[in-house]
Amino acid sequence: MAPITSSREEFDEIPTVVGIFSAFGLVFTVSLFAWICCQRKSSKTNKTPPYKFVHVLKGVDIYPENLNSKKKFGADEKNEAKNKTVVPKTSLHLDLEKRDLNGNFPKTNSKAVSPSDLENLTSKSFSEREHKESTSPDSLKSSSSLCSVEKQDKLGTLFFSLEYNFEKKAFIVNIKEARGLPAMDEQSMTSDPYIKMTILPEKKHKVKTRVLRKTLDPAFDETFTFYGIPYSQIQDLILHFIILSFDRFSRDDIIGEVLIPLSGIELADGRMLMNREIIKRNVRKSSGRGELLISLCYQSTTNTLTVVVLKARHLPKADVSGLSDPYVKVNLYHAKKRISKKKTHVKKCTPNAVFNELFVFDIPCEGLEEISVEFLVLDSDRGSRNEVIGRLVLGASAEGTGGEHWKEICEYPRRQIAKWHMLCDG
Repeated sequence: MAPITSSREEFDEIPTVVGIFSAFGLVFTVSLFAWICCQRKSSKTNKTPPYKFVHVLKGVDIYPENLNSKKKFGADEKNEAKNKTVVPKTSLHLDLEKRDLNGNFPKTNSKAVSPSDLENLTSKSFSEREHKESTSPDSLKSSSSLCSVEKQDKLGTLFFSLEYNFEKKAFIVNIKEARGLPAMDEQSMTSDPYIKMTILPEKKHKVKTRVLRKTLDPAFDETFTFYGIPYSQIQDLILHFIILSFDRFSRDDIIGEVLIPLSGIELADGRMLMNREIIKRNVRKSSGRGELLISLCYQSTTNTLTVVVLKARHLPKADVSGLSDPYVKVNLYHAKKRISKKKTHVKKCTPNAVFNELFVFDIPCEGLEEISVEFLVLDSDRGSRNEVIGRLVLGASAEGTGGEHWKEICEYPRRQIAKWHMLCDG
């Protein structure tokens, strides 16, 4: 029985030993964890941030790091103090209106002038006076007119860059800035420019920049990335830039355009910086706006007018690609007041569209003497205002085929009469 009691006492001592060791281990781990945290905090406070963000403002780089004025600027001030020259008191007066755009004053040459130089200056000024007196007002007018013509012809320069990302199969266009734009607002002599860009010939990708207020040298610096364009198709594309000036109360003014065929441009070497002169837009001024086939039928019993827009042919080019997306708006007027409007579906990329769409209008009065129908053929342009291709008016006061067609439906009610009509300028 004695050896059995000794083994029980040994088993009773084991939990106390384990508790002591676990307490020492817990204290050690807590102290080690606290020491590691303190070391990390101290290392973070001493280290500089791992990034470097640069904000360029008129050529001055501004960094977010805390600059030490003694280290960064102290040495420069000492060097500048050594290299400073004595400036006379008369040069301390500075005219603030003579500063340039960056806030710098123009340099003035304060050299002493000798008596011989004074004689040369007086002789030059006398010859210049004689030359001014000899010039006639007619020659001055002609020179001023030539300068004005040259200024009107110059529409500015567009700066941009092109790049292709092979990993993402993305075509990247960065519109940087435009310089020397003409003033479209005659009162303020400024413009509110923005740029629309289209990738031709498919016209699937259409983007535009933001509007910059009251400037003739806008700095856009906007990047547009087009995904899903294979590099093999880049050579077949054309970039079409249209530079416009925003007008709040009417249609935006078109300043000019820039066309960039990508057939001879290699983007495999990296980004390419380019600039092109802005040219005047090739606005359609041809006599032919195309033709529109319209069928009309007047129901005197129900006092309704049935209008069928059948076809359009020989529509002019809506843009440089030669492809337009036409649709027709139909407006019904009573005593020169619009009382109803309809429109057809858009036909994609065709100058000869087939619509075959029927519209029925209720006539508010008996007879068609004060009724007229207006047809507007427009080019659908996603992202901007749709441009009017041509216009047609049918009514009692209309001239040409429009008036003849209207007389026929009035003389022969309940008969569907179709005719081709020439479109005029919208």
